[in-house]
Amino acid sequence: MSKQQNSSANPALTDDGPIRRFLNATEIDTRMIGMIVALFAIWCAFDIASGILRGNFGGLLGGSFLTPRNLWTLLNQTASIAVMTTGMVLIIVMRQIDLSVGSMLSLVAVAGGVLQVYQLGPSLGVGHPAIWVLAIIAILALGTAIGAFNGYLTAYAQIPSFIVTLGGLIAYSGVAFLLAKGETVAPMDKTFKVLGGTIPASWIGPFWTWTLSFAACALIVFAIVNGRRQRVRFKFPLRPVWAEVTLAALGSIAVLGAAAVVNSYAWPPKLAENYAKENNITIPPGVEDKAGDAICMAGDAVVRCLEGLTLGTGYAAPVLIAFAIGAIMSFIATRTRFGRYVYAVGGNPEAANLAGINTRWLTVKVFALMGFLVGVSAIISSARLDAATNALGALNELYVIAAAVIGGTSLAGGVGTIYGAILGALLMQSIQSGMGLLNLPAAFQNIVVGTVLVIAVWLDQIYRRNVK
Repeated sequence: MSKQQNSSANPALTDDGPIRRFLNATEIDTRMIGMIVALFAIWCAFDIASGILRGNFGGLLGGSFLTPRNLWTLLNQTASIAVMTTGMVLIIVMRQIDLSVGSMLSLVAVAGGVLQVYQLGPSLGVGHPAIWVLAIIAILALGTAIGAFNGYLTAYAQIPSFIVTLGGLIAYSGVAFLLAKGETVAPMDKTFKVLGGTIPASWIGPFWTWTLSFAACALIVFAIVNGRRQRVRFKFPLRPVWAEVTLAALGSIAVLGAAAVVNSYAWPPKLAENYAKENNITIPPGVEDKAGDAICMAGDAVVRCLEGLTLGTGYAAPVLIAFAIGAIMSFIATRTRFGRYVYAVGGNPEAANLAGINTRWLTVKVFALMGFLVGVSAIISSARLDAATNALGALNELYVIAAAVIGGTSLAGGVGTIYGAILGALLMQSIQSGMGLLNLPAAFQNIVVGTVLVIAVWLDQIYRRNVK
């Protein structure tokens, strides 16, 4: 009896195997482990395949996928989808759905582009410092308003969210087409483009990347220590100290490892040379390669001769925005009354209503938050392409919903995590990027993405049946 009591109080003392004891002690979600393993397996598979098909042996496993350049690009490409996925988690947790996020992104991006190119530019003058600020405010406000409109129709007009957002999927893209007059709206404001991550001004460099990474490690340690204090305060079972240390170590290793990867990606040579010339940085004489770029010999390795120039890119602005949104949304979902209400409504809407939660107003707020996040993604996407079109967000709703479901969000409602959804977004974008790297046809890529979504839902159903 005493042994049984001790086992229930401390999961690490059960009679299960070492792996199960480790998982119980650290309280790591097994689905997250499975997702991480699947992510690395996909990366390795694409790296090997790209090496076989292209004969490129620059990567870890002989290909071009697991290279700093491709992984850096992958993070930037994931940022827009990851931001929207954090909002979709709360939508699905509430037993709702939003099929309009892709068309909404196109609409608000085009509106922001038209405002910059045809309104603010001519009236204030190209390059005016107020243009990018006003454009961002307008995009976020419009996205929030459209999201609130979707929520109002769902909550107060009592139209199923599937129908409301399906109509939005069709209508918003049409409005975007009319607003842009079927044209590509470009170019964006010079400062606005910094948020896209494609120019040196949007890269924070190695120093600040390491600084932010060590700060993130400190926050991880603080969060674990504070969580232990809260468990003591409310007399909850404590994790073993070794489990706490392991979690802190794993989190810090992941953060510092990511920083090392992005810092190891150097500026493209031509861009670095142009930057050196613009800033009067002397390029030592060397041998010219076939492209006419100055190079020098260092032993057996050929390196670029750009003395005095920091070549590491570090994190780009879209990735930092995605990290910040992920942290804020995690806090909202787990540490605020608003987040608890969302999960309560998703778990049992009738009980939540009887408990005094204004479920209709809550629905409007969740959809408005989704619209705001779509606005953030529209800023990233249009700034990255330096343009806005009515097709900018095409099929984004598929990737966002798939990422949320793959990340462990249940379509039945009540269950889902922000960090899981972000991992799901990275996994989805990895598949998309890997297939693009292999030059697979677009039709085949769509087939794979759709198949992955179906399999993810199927596996989720199997998992929940086994849990029950």
